[in-house]
Amino acid sequence: MTLANTALAGPLRAALLAADFTYEGTADLLGTRAHDALARNETTPGLRRTTGGSPLETLVRLFLLQTTVSVADAEAALPGLVDRLAVAGLLEQSVSEVRARLDCRPYGTDDDTPLWVVSDLTPGLDGGPQRVVADHVLGISPASTSLAQLTLREPVGSALDLGTGCGVQALHLARHAQRVVATDVNARALAVARFNAALNDVADVVEVRDGSFFEPVRDERFDLIATNPPFVISPALHHQRGERLVYRDSGLPGDRVVEDIVRAAPAHLTPGGWCQILANWVIAADRPWDERLSEWIAPDHDALVVQREVLDPSAYVELWLKDAGQHGAADYLQRYDTWLSWFDEQGIEAIGFGWINLRAPGGSAPAPRARVELLEWPYDVEQPIAPAIGDWGRADPSAVTLDSRLVARADVVQETVGAVGAEDPSTIVLRQQRGLRRARQADTVEAALVGACDGELSVGQILDAVAQLLGHDADEAERVRTTYLPVVAELVAEGFLTV
Repeated sequence: MTLANTALAGPLRAALLAADFTYEGTADLLGTRAHDALARNETTPGLRRTTGGSPLETLVRLFLLQTTVSVADAEAALPGLVDRLAVAGLLEQSVSEVRARLDCRPYGTDDDTPLWVVSDLTPGLDGGPQRVVADHVLGISPASTSLAQLTLREPVGSALDLGTGCGVQALHLARHAQRVVATDVNARALAVARFNAALNDVADVVEVRDGSFFEPVRDERFDLIATNPPFVISPALHHQRGERLVYRDSGLPGDRVVEDIVRAAPAHLTPGGWCQILANWVIAADRPWDERLSEWIAPDHDALVVQREVLDPSAYVELWLKDAGQHGAADYLQRYDTWLSWFDEQGIEAIGFGWINLRAPGGSAPAPRARVELLEWPYDVEQPIAPAIGDWGRADPSAVTLDSRLVARADVVQETVGAVGAEDPSTIVLRQQRGLRRARQADTVEAALVGACDGELSVGQILDAVAQLLGHDADEAERVRTTYLPVVAELVAEGFLTV
């Protein structure tokens, strides 16, 4: 694979558009059943839906279903390009047939602008061999989609895609950043990322650089950094064998790669800039996960860390051995046992997965002091989650006073639980319907306060009114103010109330 000739990107884009080889076009062609089957790496339903020989059907069979097509059909779908794409390494041509050497996949966006992502072919289709090479260039994956949904989309001057891989995050960033730098150590990934930037007509915005982590941007700062680093936590055995998969294995011990990024990122953020990381981390047997991670965070930086999932070591090992195509191999059991033994030696009880969001002080950030929240939240959230991260960053609980006039978020509902016929509920829960969809148990005063927050009365006036309704005297009313003002700040911090 070379893909060095980015001049082919423009003609290829024109051919893909002419065939309606877009996310919507391919989804309509395949239909729900075949589309869902392809997501499970099964191609038979898709092959049955694409027998007509149209350019769109040909491209779907060629790139998505990874089967051969006739030279005539390929020429009709890619007029004047088959020979040139074969020389560039994207196709392989014989006397009568054409096969894809790389994947070229349409990618959907929120505003329906068509994008395409070139990467290595999907391993394991229809249960076939799934071994991948060390410099495999991963395409669109659940991890890349998760990071795209997490990343803030406000306009920025500069953005960094750290460990770009095929460049999919850089394509997103190029839509709202004036300048994007994309870095990687995998030479094949760099070539693919450059081609993808040209294919999607953002080569003038995206600069691709070779180098490890922050080394290529040693003296630069960015308004936004997004990264899905090679975070898999594994022993060094397969690295020593030369089996390191660059897209997922950093070569560093434990979760050191994530820690290093968290510690190094502040030196590369502009005032008020954000760094957003999709990551795994160690959950040690003798220490809470949040206590460990909090030590990585610069003391003057805001941080919202959300642990979305926890895997036990066995499930984690099985996941990544299968990802590397090693399930069922002759030495599978030995690898499995070695990995588990290493976890035991390191005192690793489980592995956490989630998001780390850092914000540098300064800029338009309102809070006078750093906010750090480490939240375990494995529940369903609204996607994309980025707007909720932005709302968290804009909230300023430290500014809440008795004179503040607050508004309850429109999506907050109150749930009550109690015995049938009981005068008062035994439990009151306030629940958000959007964003992180947080929930918190509340007492009568807290629930009444949130219900009364419509921006007309101050916090102090509402608390006084609630105290009066409860029949409190002046001293008790003052205690209500003192007790519940910190609670109001918590409600602002968690997004139940806004200024």
